[in-house]
Amino acid sequence: MGDPGEPPEGAPEGGSGSDDEYRSVVFDESFVRAARIQELSASERLGGGAAHPVRRRMGLGLLSSLPRQALTLLLLIVMAFGAAVYFGVTSPQREPSLAAGSELTAELTALVPAAGSVATVEPAAPFAKLSAAAGYADGSAGLGLPTARAATAHFSQAQVSEALNTVQRYLTLSMLAPVVLVQGETESVRALLDPAEQAQFDQSVTAPGDDQHHTVTGWMIRFDPQKIALASNTVKVAGSVKVSEADPSTLEITTDHTLVYALRPAGNATGAPVSLYEVRRELRFDLDRTDIAADQVRLVDSVVQAGPTACGAGQAEYLQPLPVGAVGPLGGQPGAVDPADRSHPAWQQCAVLAGPTGG
Repeated sequence: MGDPGEPPEGAPEGGSGSDDEYRSVVFDESFVRAARIQELSASERLGGGAAHPVRRRMGLGLLSSLPRQALTLLLLIVMAFGAAVYFGVTSPQREPSLAAGSELTAELTALVPAAGSVATVEPAAPFAKLSAAAGYADGSAGLGLPTARAATAHFSQAQVSEALNTVQRYLTLSMLAPVVLVQGETESVRALLDPAEQAQFDQSVTAPGDDQHHTVTGWMIRFDPQKIALASNTVKVAGSVKVSEADPSTLEITTDHTLVYALRPAGNATGAPVSLYEVRRELRFDLDRTDIAADQVRLVDSVVQAGPTACGAGQAEYLQPLPVGAVGPLGGQPGAVDPADRSHPAWQQCAVLAGPTGG
């Protein structure tokens, strides 16, 4: 008796039977899942609700052959990318403007001579009449920087020391260097400023304005080289430097100095009359850790009192010392203020200069 699996007539000659014919075809799970049609189940066929014995499957193409874990991971990646694109488009964009607290505000008070004319001093010893009790020293020796560079609550001793060194360089360049004082140099001062302030500095230099924000004399002490020359490269200095924290991320350094310059008219011979010009300059610097690492500063406040100068003299670009022999007080006696007079900014001030340079 033949094999029940074989036809009664036996296997056809020259062939291996139907099983052998399709034995190389393997319907694995991925092939079945990729099929576009699917036979209905027995319960679905008995229900009679289907008009066709098969239903068409949703085609996912190559995705249908991926394992479930891979599909889940792919879906998560797509969702994360979509979220990143969405928030990148909809988040508010910061304008390339100055950060809060990075814009300089400057105030200048003109000091007129009390009475009489602007006095001359001995060219060979122009500072002889200065009081020894005032503690004046030559140049940077009078800056009064802290000798002990102590750490603060959030800044190390090394960071404080580096910040003070940068402030010292700024002070030296901006009020002691002859190239800045009477030769028109500005780039060396600019190089020490935080990049966020350099645009404001450039506007102050190219288009100075008496608006508290674009006065060149707020950034540095300087005189018109067409009118004023230094009678001595020595500048007498007395003052102090203090360190504190504005907040945990900002080191605040405040400087307060009195400076005395010996000046003469530009272009005149060595024997030209010499007079003294006095400036009190109080500055506030803010430095974050980036500024400290880059050896740069942010000059936030600048308050300058300078004289002898006439009241109302335009000093946005240069300080304007009165020449020897000018009689004070000039430009009106300071003191009376009329609130109804809005011809000048409310912050502009004028006062009487006292002391050895004020007559």
